[in-house]
Amino acid sequence: MKASLLKNVSLESLPGHAIRRLHQASVAFFSQEIGDLGITPVQYAILQMVYKQPGFDQRTLARNIALDTSTTAGVVDRLEARGLLTRSNSAEDRRVRLLSLTSAGEQMLLDAIPRMERAQERILGPLNPQQRSEFMHLITLLVTDSNDLSRAPDGAHKPA
Repeated sequence: MKASLLKNVSLESLPGHAIRRLHQASVAFFSQEIGDLGITPVQYAILQMVYKQPGFDQRTLARNIALDTSTTAGVVDRLEARGLLTRSNSAEDRRVRLLSLTSAGEQMLLDAIPRMERAQERILGPLNPQQRSEFMHLITLLVTDSNDLSRAPDGAHKPA
C-alpha cells in the first residue's frame, strides 16, 4: 500500500509545486528587468500603493498588499533610508505614521513601470490573450478564496 501510494504522487501534478515554481520564475523575471534599479517586488508594490494612496498608514498599507506589519515596517524603513518615501505623523493620532513618496520615489516608480510591465509580459508570454484573461481570472479566484488563510490577509480580497 505505501509503495503504491508513494509511486502515484507526481510533483508535476501538484498545484502548490507549480505555483512555487511560477513564483520563482516571476521573481527571476522581475529581477532581470528591474534588478539594476535595486528594488524588489515587495518594494515596488509599496511604492505603487503609496503613490496611488498618499497618506496611507503602514498598517493599512500592509493589509492592502498582504504583508505582515513587521515586514512592511522593515521594507518602509529601507525605502525611507533610500529617500524614496517619507513618514509623517497623523494629525488625528500621533502614533500613526502616514506615508508619501518623495520626488525620488516617484521617479523610481516611473523608471520601474515599463520594466515591471516587461516582467509581467514575460510571465504570461506563452499564453494567448484569451488564456491570459482566463489565467488572471482563475488565479484571482484562488487568491480571493484562500485570502483568509494567508498569514497577512489582503484587505482588498475578502472572501465572498
